[in-house]
Amino acid sequence: MPEAGNVILAKIQFTDTFEIKKRPAVVLFEEFGNIVVAGITSNVEMKGIALSKKDGAIKESVIKTNYIFTLTEKAIEKPLFTLNKQKKQELYKELEKKLHRLTDS
Repeated sequence: MPEAGNVILAKIQFTDTFEIKKRPAVVLFEEFGNIVVAGITSNVEMKGIALSKKDGAIKESVIKTNYIFTLTEKAIEKPLFTLNKQKKQELYKELEKKLHRLTDS
């Protein structure tokens, strides 16, 4: 079972199409077989948490903190790498900020 901070390659069905594509994502948490992840893009113009080759990414990328979804273990193709402690903390702080903005409204 993947753990928080694992970057995985997964089969993802996009919401605007029935097409399924293999895409990287970072595991946020797992509970009762549901794996909650944030999508990763190589479009570095998008907002999110930067991922570099130094972090383990194949190419410069961004963790999209606005693209959160749930997978099953069967959707995971393979593990890619694990975020270091600093990058995990940066990711969770950004997610926490987003959640606080929702509760402040």
